[in-house]
Amino acid sequence: MSIPMPAPEGANPNPLTAELARVLPKDRKFTVHHLSTTPTLTDHLCYPPACPTRLSEDAVTQSKDVRPSKPLKTYCEKHFLTVSIGAGENDTIPGRQALVLGLEIYIYTTSFSTIIFVAKADSTGYLNLLNLPKNTPSPIREVTTCFVAFLVSNRRRPTKQLVVNLFARSQSQYLFPGSVKNNGKHVLDDRGLVKWWCRILNNVFESDEYASTRQLWDGMHGYLVIPGLDDYETRAFLPRTSAASTNWTLGDPLAATSPYTKDPGTYGRQIHIRSLIPTYPDDPKARFVEELEESTPQKTKLLRGWTSPKTLDQFWEMMAFRQECSSGRLTGFVWVVFEPQAKPKIVSKAIDSTAVIPTSKTSSSTPGATQAIPRPGPKAPPTTPGRKRRGKKTKLTGPIIPREPRFKTQHRVRYPKLVETPYYSWPENGRGQVVLDENGYKRAVELLLHLEFGTLEQAITSTSRWTTEVNMGKDWALEVVGQRAETALTSTTSINGSAVNNLSTTVRRKRRVDEPASETTSSTQTISSTPSVNTLNEGLVRKKAKVDTGNAVDTA
Repeated sequence: MSIPMPAPEGANPNPLTAELARVLPKDRKFTVHHLSTTPTLTDHLCYPPACPTRLSEDAVTQSKDVRPSKPLKTYCEKHFLTVSIGAGENDTIPGRQALVLGLEIYIYTTSFSTIIFVAKADSTGYLNLLNLPKNTPSPIREVTTCFVAFLVSNRRRPTKQLVVNLFARSQSQYLFPGSVKNNGKHVLDDRGLVKWWCRILNNVFESDEYASTRQLWDGMHGYLVIPGLDDYETRAFLPRTSAASTNWTLGDPLAATSPYTKDPGTYGRQIHIRSLIPTYPDDPKARFVEELEESTPQKTKLLRGWTSPKTLDQFWEMMAFRQECSSGRLTGFVWVVFEPQAKPKIVSKAIDSTAVIPTSKTSSSTPGATQAIPRPGPKAPPTTPGRKRRGKKTKLTGPIIPREPRFKTQHRVRYPKLVETPYYSWPENGRGQVVLDENGYKRAVELLLHLEFGTLEQAITSTSRWTTEVNMGKDWALEVVGQRAETALTSTTSINGSAVNNLSTTVRRKRRVDEPASETTSSTQTISSTPSVNTLNEGLVRKKAKVDTGNAVDTA
């Protein structure tokens, strides 16, 4: 368990609180709980391709000893972030807190890249207790953007590619059971959720608040795929900004981000799509990949890949007929690829010609002297340790004193011996306030999924129970006070650096019937005090001619 060190007054004990304070409303109090795990060895995300051989293609096809190559060594680190606020009038009491937001993010690392996968995000709908002004930016959206950008900055590894990946699929509740019963919860549909996530990640591209994050990378680019929609329909989900057309691409970066395509000398030049598609927990495309793997023989998969599909475009076309992407449902797959900066060139210093560089042939003493090499002597025979004689058992006499029970007051987590390895990086700034092992993390998440958030009192009780039991009753809350000034959008407010045109004085309003005309438009007309009623003369009214039914029947 990680215990936060006390910080001096006026300073933030955690770097995450300083980042969150910049984007939250001014003088508004929030409580943050950040939970994480240690880097743990996990299953590989992509299926490894066949082990390449030097034989010809015909010989490889006829060979029977084809086998997959060694999968990439993958580590997983899990993060769970919750935000709570004071509940009503008694918000000054620490126990009267209600959760409003929950985020679960997995960080997968290999020797090739880092993948930040947004697993779940959910809200309870009790944010309206803050009574924020109407035009205030949503704290849920700001916290989500800030936390993703925080992990992107603190999980950067030199010369390693980083990918933020998620799939947007709308559900009534993900993390907070019963929260759908709250009338204040606004559940987005599939289309609204995809647009919401695209705006979240687009802020990292364009917002001035995350300029320091962009400076750490050589370049970044977003990708969007919505199975079942063409490019024209998919383009409507991107943010409507001037730079969105250059920052986003309608497609997937799976071939460009795969480690197998980057090393043809090790894995060969022909990589099937089964080795390009990563599989995450509760992922719609992961279930499709598992079905394709089970329906294809092992030898066929390694030699020729799946029977169908053969390309990534065909894979997404078939995904459109899956249950998650059809029958009125829509699922969006979003990627943001961060390219690392070029490795700095090492400038070698000039070496003095008079300096003597010691080698294995030169002696460390005066020139010409020879160094005596000690000869190994005869080895001593191994000695066997003698057996220890057991002492005689003594009879215990006297009163029996019972042993006091030992209560478990803290989590015993085995930290990794190394913080920086070729497979993962575990800096202290990116860790949670409480660090658990894999089993402890599962218990904490399972406890939250068995609570109730249907009413405010239930949410307060569930929040108190979860925050208490996760850390064995010890306080692990992070208090955050917002610093962003609450500015309402007016006609003089500028958006993205460009002034807003005020058209309220140039728009001509349609005049009502009972409203008197202005002098400029009806100076020659006489205005009566009472509205006039238009009447039609008798000659203008056209009556419908009667048809003689008797003659009509006769002629018929």
